[in-house]
Amino acid sequence: MVKHQHEEADLSASLSEVWRVLNDKEREILRSNSKVLHFKRNELIYCEGDEPKDMMCLLKGKVKIYKAGVGGRSQIIRMIKPVQYFGYRAYFAQEDYLTNASAFEASCVCMIPMEIVTELLKGNSNLAMFFIKQLSIDLGIADERTVNLTQKHIRGRLAESLLFLKDSYGLEEDGATLSIYLAREDLANLSNMTTSNAIRTLSNFVTERIIALDGRKIKLIDEDKLRKISKMG
Repeated sequence: MVKHQHEEADLSASLSEVWRVLNDKEREILRSNSKVLHFKRNELIYCEGDEPKDMMCLLKGKVKIYKAGVGGRSQIIRMIKPVQYFGYRAYFAQEDYLTNASAFEASCVCMIPMEIVTELLKGNSNLAMFFIKQLSIDLGIADERTVNLTQKHIRGRLAESLLFLKDSYGLEEDGATLSIYLAREDLANLSNMTTSNAIRTLSNFVTERIIALDGRKIKLIDEDKLRKISKMG
């Protein structure tokens, strides 16, 4: 059993969107019942089949939400960035987790018991609307990705994934290199393809001078062409 390091966090800064819609009493309830845990790279945060007990907010790092598929392959459902909330849908649906979550890199996560969240929601309509909005946004993204991952060809899917990573995590100081270093297997799992197809398509993109590769670093050379490939599917 991994022992996690607990620490106090400045929730007014870390959970600023939620903090703004709470009154002083609600803020104290949230502060006194929240805990911050650190997860190592590739460490599981929750597993499929677990009972949901906490709402989670990623404070630092990167987290992937994924589901094990046929033949040992996984499908990455979502990539979480700071400051995003996750892990609470299953509780509201009164079911166990249908997915897994793991730290893609060393990550810091704020854990808030769902019983506390539920009590706050009952007395604060603004907080309830905030989470209705979050769930609605997530559902819209999931619907769009489902269509794209099933209807687009391999090139279109991989191009979309690279743009998705850019929009989610941004670029490094050079203004071109993705600020996330994915293994080829993870990139394949994000794009709904085999690892060999991901490697082959990446190589084709390099040959066409659309991207450049340096190990796990991916540099976008021709973003316009990448968007055109993604749009055409």
